[in-house]
Amino acid sequence: MKKSKTGKPFVIAGPCSAESEEQVISIAHSLKETNVDVFRAGIWKPRTRPGSFEGIGEVGLSWLKRVKDETGLKTAVEVANPKHVELALKYDIDVLWIGARTTVSPFTVQEIANACNGLENEILIKNPINPDLALWMGAIERFMGQNIKNLGAIHRGFSSYEKTKYRNVPIWEIPLGLKREFPDLPIIFDPSHIAGTRNLIFELSRTALSLNFDGLIIETHNDPDHAWSDAKQQVLPEVLLSMLDHLLHREGELVMDPSLEKLLELDFRIDTLKDQLGDVFIKKREIKELIREKQEVTPLT
Repeated sequence: MKKSKTGKPFVIAGPCSAESEEQVISIAHSLKETNVDVFRAGIWKPRTRPGSFEGIGEVGLSWLKRVKDETGLKTAVEVANPKHVELALKYDIDVLWIGARTTVSPFTVQEIANACNGLENEILIKNPINPDLALWMGAIERFMGQNIKNLGAIHRGFSSYEKTKYRNVPIWEIPLGLKREFPDLPIIFDPSHIAGTRNLIFELSRTALSLNFDGLIIETHNDPDHAWSDAKQQVLPEVLLSMLDHLLHREGELVMDPSLEKLLELDFRIDTLKDQLGDVFIKKREIKELIREKQEVTPLT
């Protein structure tokens, strides 16, 4: 994946999951001839526990083929094993991304990288679910070792045991560290998975573009409240286009001074430490309250 020479961020949009042919085609047509470059849809959905919707499977790839034929938009899907790669190529998918749950497994990443050997398709590597820069870099290096030139990364935030206002905390210093290690590697920002709720997407996206991220991947659905997965973090197509109009015209040409970028990184670190310290005090207070209640129920003798 190449960095934009025009200053315009690269935009990927579409539903978290492909649910029906009508749904996929409808959303795609609402995004054609806009600032959206690539249409995304989840075909295989990794789930923590069995029994929930795990994706429509191969039939959804035929819907994406129709999207490409009818709208001219490039198409993108997540792949989690070599068989997924084979099927995606069969249906002429342009962009493959490696999900956060896959990035944590070096053996699986290597198998997928081997299956992609020499491909000219754009391949994007999401950060691992845990905040581990070396693990993210290792996944990228495995694809670099397979003669794959069109590589990029996706920052989708990191899981946290403690509850925060984010679904996945951004920990900005990690993607900024990746930028220093791989200065020519484009980084796409995923505000949907960081926010977990649609009302945070705009501000997160604005922060990312001010830090010179190279693009956005935003989940977009024509009926988000009834989406089969991640309903709270998806936006209507018209909302997406309004956000992009503000973001790309106001932020698209902004270039961050390196010294200011370093100061912002340090500021983000301070904010992270403040949040962690606040969590510690809250947890301490909760434990003290539990001890007090226990003592009231069971007096010491």
